[in-house]
This record gives sequence, structure tokens and C-alpha cells, in this order.
Amino acid sequence: MSQKTSSAPLFGGAEDPKRGREVLAALAETYPQLYLTPGPEGAKLYGGIVRSGEDAPEHSLSGFHSNDDDTLEFERTPAGTVPVITLREREDFERFLRLMAHKGENAGIPATQGAAILDGVINWTKIRAHEAEFFASGGKKPDWDAELERFLSVKENYRDALIVLSWGPYSAVPAEETEYPEEEWLPISHVIRKTHECTHFICRRLFPELKDAVWDELVADAVGITAALGHYDRALAERFLGIREGRYTRGRLENYVPDGDRSALDAAAGKAEAVLRRFETVLAKEFGGIYSLPARLEEEIGCWKQS
Repeated sequence: MSQKTSSAPLFGGAEDPKRGREVLAALAETYPQLYLTPGPEGAKLYGGIVRSGEDAPEHSLSGFHSNDDDTLEFERTPAGTVPVITLREREDFERFLRLMAHKGENAGIPATQGAAILDGVINWTKIRAHEAEFFASGGKKPDWDAELERFLSVKENYRDALIVLSWGPYSAVPAEETEYPEEEWLPISHVIRKTHECTHFICRRLFPELKDAVWDELVADAVGITAALGHYDRALAERFLGIREGRYTRGRLENYVPDGDRSALDAAAGKAEAVLRRFETVLAKEFGGIYSLPARLEEEIGCWKQS
């Protein structure tokens, strides 16, 4: 029977936060596809690096600008610890996604995309660490293939989840459309964005059977807003989605209503507004840690499809 095996921590070391140029340098040591250049050549080399554990021909990160305020943090959640990478330069964020999420292709990254969860990233450092541990403990070469098969049968042994964030106003809402000056709004946006993505990470693991695009966004925004402000702001949540007086105006809601015409968007906006009013009541009560809120909203209100 397959079982989870202890292996090297992410990046082959402790969960040590990084800042500035150290961020991409530490990541590239574990994910050498970051040394590639997006495009035909990068896509050609990607497969050997990711699927076969080959090294990149050159170890250069010159294609990234890097920023002194780039960060690598480790966020602890009820679903486990997840690395959170913040890249301040938009070009770095897009290059990172092309190399890590789009197999080295020079794919277009929508201007509206400010974050991503990369789940299932192969970590060859963990595979090699387990191989070294196997032989150091007396394992024999003829038995390694079977041991490797057993090890790889548990994805958690060698596949990582990463959250990568860009920097900018959350949901493309400028500071002048909020009550905050820009120097406050950008850090607030960052906390909302980070907590929003961590909430998705939690829900995908703890409530996979309840996945629904609109509900997931309502919950993740609610948790993010509460984390950033210390309280829930329904008006801000509505502005992010593009809801005004129960009707759709402009905002992210249209991203989660497939092929929605105006009537479908207005119907979704009215339904969402009713759910957000219920959120307001629930979130006004005392609660424990911020990441207890997804389960609380699920238990007290129920999923979007049932609301």
C-alpha cells in the first residue's frame, strides 16, 4: 500500500523567507525551468527538465528584472503550508507564469490576471533527496526502481503547490474608487490578493466536492477583505465583482458566468448581492483565525448552488 514518505523540504532547506534577488535564485535551484527563455527553445527544453530531471543548459536569471521588494513567504493554513511568491515587476510575474504554468511557451498572460496557484509542480530535489536517503539506509540498486515507483505513487511526496502574486490594485480597482490613498491601497490589495489565493488553496483541498466558480470567489474575497481590513466591507466586495444595487456594472463577475449575456449577469449579480448580505451578518460575529472563515461560511450559509 502506498504511503507518504518524508522528503526534503521545499528548495532543499528550511522554510526560510527570502527577499529581493534571493527569491528567484532560491526558486530556480529547485525549479531550473526558470533559467529558460519563454518561446520555442524554452518549450523544447522544458520537457527534459521537468519530466526527466535534466539540468538547464545555462544558469542565468538575466531575463528577470527582480525587485528588492520581491518576497518568498510560507503561509500556514488548515490545508498545509504553502509558499507564496510576490513579484513586484509585472514582466517578472508574466515570465514566471510562462515558465512554470505554460511549459516554457511564450503564452499570453491576461492583464487582468494578478495571481495564480500552481498545483502539482514537480520537485526533483525531493526525488533526488529520497534516492540518496534510500541508498544511505542500505537500499540496493536492483530495488530502486520499485522504490521510486512507490514513492511517485503519492503525489505529495514530490509535487509542490505554489502561489504567485503580482503587485498592484486588487481586482484592478484604483485607489480613487476606494476610501484609501494609493500608498495604503496597494498594501491592502496585496493582503487581499494573498489571502484570497490561500483561501482557494484551502477550499480546493478541504472542500473539493463543493467547487463552484462564483461561490469560491465570493468566499475568497470575503476572507481577503476581512484579513486586510480587520472587518468585512460588503461595498468593496460588490465593487470588485461589479455589482451595484443588485445589477451588474463592470467587474470580475463576468469572468465566472460563462457566456453570460446581460440578463444572466444581472441575475447572477442579484443572487450574489443576497449572498454577500448574508456574509455581512456572519462575518460581524467573533471568529477565530482568519482561515477558519471558509468553513464557517460554508457551514452557516451553504454553497452558491444551494443559496
